[in-house]
Amino acid sequence: MAPPGPAGAHPTSAEPLSRSIFRKFLLMLCSLLTSLYVFYCLAERCQTLSGPVVGLSGGGEETGAPGRGVLAGGPRELAARPAAAQRKRFLQLKQWRRRRRPVRRDGGEEVAWEEETPGLAGGPGGSGAGSSVAEAPPGTLALLLDEGSKQLPQAIIIGVKKGGTRALLEFLRVHPDVRAVGAEPHFFDRSYDKGLAWYRDLMPRTLEGQITMEKTPSYFVTREAPARISAMSKDTKLIVVVRDPVTRAISDYTQTLSKRPDIPTFESLTFKNRTTGLIDTSWSAIQIGIYAKHLEHWLRHFPIRQMLFVSGERLISDPAGELGRVQDFLGLKRIITDKHFYFNKTKGFPCLKKAEGSSKPHCLGKTKGRTHPEIDHEVVQRLREFYRPFNLKFYQMTGHDFGWDG
Repeated sequence: MAPPGPAGAHPTSAEPLSRSIFRKFLLMLCSLLTSLYVFYCLAERCQTLSGPVVGLSGGGEETGAPGRGVLAGGPRELAARPAAAQRKRFLQLKQWRRRRRPVRRDGGEEVAWEEETPGLAGGPGGSGAGSSVAEAPPGTLALLLDEGSKQLPQAIIIGVKKGGTRALLEFLRVHPDVRAVGAEPHFFDRSYDKGLAWYRDLMPRTLEGQITMEKTPSYFVTREAPARISAMSKDTKLIVVVRDPVTRAISDYTQTLSKRPDIPTFESLTFKNRTTGLIDTSWSAIQIGIYAKHLEHWLRHFPIRQMLFVSGERLISDPAGELGRVQDFLGLKRIITDKHFYFNKTKGFPCLKKAEGSSKPHCLGKTKGRTHPEIDHEVVQRLREFYRPFNLKFYQMTGHDFGWDG
């Protein structure tokens, strides 16, 4: 039997127990703080990775193992990725890109669906009304902001005014492999002296396998434009949206009339002499429609195989069919189909069920599809007679009968 302790001493059995609990508490606290520190460091590292992104598959799941996110790495991993995976990454970017309301240009025309694009502020022709890059929303880890590069356009919609160029560009921008500047740069007609570096800076960033595009309809009637575009790249693909020149001239006049209600009548502007029926070809609304004359200048610098002529009429009656031709011409997979369009009976032309970067249906702005004024039937017939020989020559040059004289 153990001898009793000294008088006045307390039991010591509880003392080791309390020290053990305290040591465990300290150990757990240290473990927790260490875990928090490691988590914080990892989060900071993720934010600074070169081009991080969680890729989404077509089914909405993250790329990699089902139900598990995969964080993409830097440029080396990007180069090793197939084009399809890069497209998925690009599609994520569309979920947060901000869109602008229609802006008003110097001439007063409202432009619908304009994308905010870097470098266009104060651009030529009133095209850059405060354009800027939209900020990424919190939590996206700055998706793709540092990926890709700005390239000179490989394809340009060069004309024609009031032919349907805006509609074509917006339809094309639904395609994940097409990146296009929203506003018209007017580089090859108004700002050529600013240089190619300035022009390139207007373009959006693209990944490998994507096409950079722009559209400026006035290029088609600018004498210097063919040589200038050829000097940039002889391989540039050119798209021309053409429309019945008589209807196009009336549409051109209608647009001007909406901005300047005091202009003379269409009939008085059409003729140099109404009695003799002599057409005034110096009026731009008439001159633009002499397509064969303008095409001759382009064929001195580009082979006809590098040019695609899109029917403005078919772009309304069969948008998917025309977009199929355009996608083939650009070497793109046919992704834009009938399922992307619906016909708006009020406006009288097709609209997108889902516009680029949006989940809502969208039509072109109110400046598109204006009601044309009534034009004297004899004036229309005289214009058709005037354009007929030029149309026939244009059909021969392009190898396509657009049916404007039927």
